Amino acid sequence: MHPYRTHTCGALALENVGQQVRLSGWIHRKRDHGGVLFVDLRDHYGLTQIVADSDSPALAVLEAARIESVVTIDGEVKARSAGTVNANLSTGAIEVYARAATVLSAAEELPMPVAGEQEYPEDIRLRFRFLDLRRETLHANIVRRTKVIADMRRRMETAGFTEYSTPILTASSPEGARDFLVPSRIHAGKFYALPQAPQQYKQLLMVAGFDRYFQIAPCFRDEDPRADRLPGEFYQLDLEMSFVTQEEVWETMEPVIGGVFEAFADGKAVTPTGTFPRIAYEDAILKYGSDKPDLRNPLIITDVSAHFTASGFGLFEKIVGGGGVVRAIPAPSTADKSRKFFDEMNEWARSEGHAGLGYVTRKQGEFGGPIAKNHGTEGMEALYVQLGLGPDDGLFFAAGKAAQAAKLAGLARTRVADQLGLIEQDCFKLCWIVDFPFYEWDEDNKKVEFAHNPFSMPQGGMAALEGSDPLSIKAFQYDLVCNGFEIASGSIRNQSPELMVKAFELVGLSKADVEERFGGLYRAFQYGAPPHGGMAAGVDRIVMLVCGAQNLREITLFPMNQRAEDLLMGAPSPAGPKQLRELHVRVVEPRKG
Repeated sequence: MHPYRTHTCGALALENVGQQVRLSGWIHRKRDHGGVLFVDLRDHYGLTQIVADSDSPALAVLEAARIESVVTIDGEVKARSAGTVNANLSTGAIEVYARAATVLSAAEELPMPVAGEQEYPEDIRLRFRFLDLRRETLHANIVRRTKVIADMRRRMETAGFTEYSTPILTASSPEGARDFLVPSRIHAGKFYALPQAPQQYKQLLMVAGFDRYFQIAPCFRDEDPRADRLPGEFYQLDLEMSFVTQEEVWETMEPVIGGVFEAFADGKAVTPTGTFPRIAYEDAILKYGSDKPDLRNPLIITDVSAHFTASGFGLFEKIVGGGGVVRAIPAPSTADKSRKFFDEMNEWARSEGHAGLGYVTRKQGEFGGPIAKNHGTEGMEALYVQLGLGPDDGLFFAAGKAAQAAKLAGLARTRVADQLGLIEQDCFKLCWIVDFPFYEWDEDNKKVEFAHNPFSMPQGGMAALEGSDPLSIKAFQYDLVCNGFEIASGSIRNQSPELMVKAFELVGLSKADVEERFGGLYRAFQYGAPPHGGMAAGVDRIVMLVCGAQNLREITLFPMNQRAEDLLMGAPSPAGPKQLRELHVRVVEPRKG
């Protein structure tokens, strides 16, 4: 017999009744029924109920062992009585009568519970992550994560991609976040950077003739943590293709990403492959107030500025006359809502840093509220006809400069739908956001800057760069969005050295700057670069969605906390004087105050 187990704790069933077995695992729970002890024994594969009575030497051993101690059980498989079968367990039809028990590793008193799913302080969970990972939901999420990644790999290989590994120690790149720098011991005063993304390397692979590349790539960005991105590192399904249009990228990747969601949807509806809506960036900002629209939400934002150019409501008329906009967010079937509902939405908008959220109530065709009173019944009727609203529908307004109004309208759209229970459940709705602006205005520095990926191909090519207002130029860039989360981003690349230089000149960088910062890519483009494009899909976000988790820490093995600290391993930690001398580094303490 094996020294530790003949079966796992998820393997035994009725066909094993009468067999002598050996199991090893953790004591999950204990229930003392007066001379009879029931123990739930747990391993990676499941739970098995162990029974020890006063006739068994195992009873004293198991009574003395703490929860989460690792034990080996020898015993006989017996069928449970009809009234005690647990249909929720794969082993619920049997139990093992213990004849002997050995403690392989005794557990001390636990700093946090393992059995159950109760909330517990995050700092404790992360400091004792090895215990936290034993909990059922988190353990299952991590297993699911590995299966999702394996499924991605299979789908990519089926689509003709080959996995290649790119360097981890590299040069700094302009991905929009701070680099993690690694000092060089050999080259005093110089630093490597951990890759924010394998962007330049994967483009170089296309120049090198590899045609279809992918990898599950670790990426490193020294940025503030948030719920949909972990501090420090994250993983993405990175890919690149040669001789493709953006439409071919979409057609290739919809079956991969959509297929992953379908494989792990557990019965939830998924947007069918080949039908992902393609929404222009400008339309997304107008209709949804976001370039990451949640299409489960049926509410559509409308620009109603034209209704207030000569309105009795002076505030909106002044905003529109000054170049601002008014956006309307419907609140359907709110006739039964009290004035408090609308006032609380206005207070919420103010708490978000906005001037407020105007509104109109309507009940059985009668308009209510200051905006309706001042704008007039005839004007409100015309507005409602345009929006297709009914006699019991309310309406909210976000007014101001276009960007501010769009942001508030988008937030309000989400909140109204949530408050009214309008967001469709149990589904994954995917869409492409396309035609992103190539440049944007940097108000702080009063200059044009790249809006997205600087290596993208501008629509219109050199003619657009030389003859158009930079802020009017669109790029062959696209994002894939699911349920309000950006899960992938990509573009067709600019593979022309002349175009590359011109694109960077418009943000104030010279040809010499391009050669210095992106010399490898720039040189490569001068020796025959194929048209190419690709994207990167966020593995962590996709797993979070399919697991139904609310935070990336719930699908990650050993995450950092909100202060970018690894409480388990004690990172970051100070380096010793010898290490610093070897790296030619001196620590400069930040100024106090």
